[in-house]
Amino acid sequence: MIPLYKLENLPRTQKLRKIAKILMMAERRLELLNNPKLTAEVFTSAELVFFFDAAKLLAEDSLFSPDAKKKFKEAEEIFLSFLENSKNDAGTLRRTLNSIKHILLMETGKDQADWDFTDSEGKLDLKKRQIFKGMQVYLEDIRSPFNVGAMFRTAESFGAEKIILSPFCADPHHRRAERTAMGCIDIITWERRELFASQEISQSEFSPNTLPPQIFALETGGVPISEFQFPRYGILIAGSEELGVSPQALEAADASLGRVSIPCFGTKASLNVSVAFGIAMQAWAAYLQKF
Repeated sequence: MIPLYKLENLPRTQKLRKIAKILMMAERRLELLNNPKLTAEVFTSAELVFFFDAAKLLAEDSLFSPDAKKKFKEAEEIFLSFLENSKNDAGTLRRTLNSIKHILLMETGKDQADWDFTDSEGKLDLKKRQIFKGMQVYLEDIRSPFNVGAMFRTAESFGAEKIILSPFCADPHHRRAERTAMGCIDIITWERRELFASQEISQSEFSPNTLPPQIFALETGGVPISEFQFPRYGILIAGSEELGVSPQALEAADASLGRVSIPCFGTKASLNVSVAFGIAMQAWAAYLQKF
């Protein structure tokens, strides 16, 4: 760990980035520990002294806003309490490290993305996964790797059995998709192909002995989500960010269950496709939990 006197002599931006990196590594150690109580083995007294001195140094920086300085002062007190009692609540320490880290990154102009955040649920236990048999989704021409990754993560979280990608969806193995999905691309079953090459969807899409699959589209102009009758066995279609669900897919949906819509009340009256998808998947999963 860099001595404090060396930090003090660095150019301001470099100094803030160095402190942010140290705090990021410290937070990661707590996250990996995954223990509600901090033990003496996690941080040495010297490290806790460094955190305290760094917070004090930041609080004396006149270029920070009053709100930021207040956070640094609060951090000084928290770090001091941990020096006096190393078995204090680890969650408090982690939140403090996290808050200071993000203030410093904002100050140095570094944007944060979802994949930059530490994830305490990153240790995946496949035995805990609940799958709703017959809950499938078709992502039609989703162009953004970020949206594809987010939709994989959402589908896995709400127990989808399978994802089908249209031929022109962004690649799930694109760097941004993989980082946003946070491991879910390797968990949930998926394939890439044209779903509507013919007007009929084969029952082989689903597990044997199930009811015939039903189709519905997430699109404007449909039944409000609070009134929509979700199927036990079906395929939800989510369409392109720019153009929505294709006429061919809408025709298949309208011949089956139709369209489900999410009422909006703002001026824009529209949602990012991955956000809308998440709302619809939660509603569908809540329905399926009854069985």
